[in-house]
Amino acid sequence: MDSNPSRRSLAVPEASISEACGETPLPELGVIEQVWETNPIPPDEIADRAGEAFASLPLETVPDGGEIALGVGSRGIANLATIVAGVVDEAQDRGYEPFVFPAMGSHGGATAEGQREMLADLGVDESTVGCEIRSSMAVVEVGRTADRDVPVVADANAVSADAIVPINRVKPHTDFDGTVESGLSKMLVIGMGKQRGAKIAHDWAVDWSLRNMIPEITEQLLDELPVAGGVAILEDQRDDTTLLEGVPPSGFLDREEELLERAYDCMPTLPFQDIDVLVLDSQGKDISGQGMDTNVIGRRPFAIQEPEPDLPVIKRIYTRGLTETTHGNAMGMGSADFVHADLLQEIDIPTTLINALTASTTRGVRLPPAVETDRAGLIAALSTIGIVDPETVRVVRAPDTMHLQYLYASTALVEEAREREDLRVIEEPSPIEFESGDFAAPSPRESAARDGPSND
Repeated sequence: MDSNPSRRSLAVPEASISEACGETPLPELGVIEQVWETNPIPPDEIADRAGEAFASLPLETVPDGGEIALGVGSRGIANLATIVAGVVDEAQDRGYEPFVFPAMGSHGGATAEGQREMLADLGVDESTVGCEIRSSMAVVEVGRTADRDVPVVADANAVSADAIVPINRVKPHTDFDGTVESGLSKMLVIGMGKQRGAKIAHDWAVDWSLRNMIPEITEQLLDELPVAGGVAILEDQRDDTTLLEGVPPSGFLDREEELLERAYDCMPTLPFQDIDVLVLDSQGKDISGQGMDTNVIGRRPFAIQEPEPDLPVIKRIYTRGLTETTHGNAMGMGSADFVHADLLQEIDIPTTLINALTASTTRGVRLPPAVETDRAGLIAALSTIGIVDPETVRVVRAPDTMHLQYLYASTALVEEAREREDLRVIEEPSPIEFESGDFAAPSPRESAARDGPSND
């Protein structure tokens, strides 16, 4: 039974969509695979490699038995619990007392319990990583910037520790381009700043820009706080862990810039730069800060004074729902042109709005037109891009903007894939099947696994 009929009533019935759009031919869809050459760390080595990365940091000033605050964020990082546990084990073996603190700004509804729950959903709790989780929204002011007199705040638990070590993935940011984007420095400035620090940063970024703010405040935090370094993570196109590296404080900005260049090279992207309709099975904060990675979809409509990516060009985006781990946070849904009624049901409006207010990206949570079924969503998208020929229209369905190895693709794109060495056809195109108006086929990842995908 619908738990929120008032939201369901906002979705337009399929019959109304069909009547308004008229006869809209739907393309057949096949499954294609992106062929990537990757070199992931073997799973049984990840914990030890994480411990080695931590051990490489300059820890000489940390007293015996000293507390080390390990910052962990809200992103869906592969092997996150294993990585954190490896760091914890090494710290304990060296006689330190590590604890984890959520370094995720306003996520989790900007509450201590909400942030603890987000960590648990990512597999990080006291039983899995072997140390205490100290979750609090309390911050202390540790200084002010020289030119603008901006308050610089940090998690109170972290500030009171003998050392601070953020653990984070280095990757392109969704809202800006800079020498450092998402990674260790951003976790210090925004994640460790909790809701207040994240709000301050995003307010000032309207005129200052995060590309300039993050490096400056990072240097100040390194001067003011006992940051012993960080554990940087890189992931490959399959979202497997490909690098774990200890970065000392002296290398935060320079080394992180180098790692960011590598992250751009191994970031998963769509294999086509001209797409008529992109269907995403889900979006969420664990997938990207904007729910859908703006670098993947080529849309950045929320960032103030930041240019949008030139490619890809996608005429319509239809999003079907939210990930479970996002806890109803629908930040970035404004990038979609249409959404499924299920997404309406899954939104936690207060959590979403608090995140949008903190990040000064309220346009990102504008609600797109909602439809009752997948068939209605596809018809609405196709009927608004001009005359559609099912043999030539370019349609892609993906699980989300992070998992892009296996994709449903329309006939024209399957034919293109046959001619490319970086793509492989897994399933031939066939008519789209629906059950009660929704896609009968599982996500392309599940479909490929069912049919025995390539291991190359």
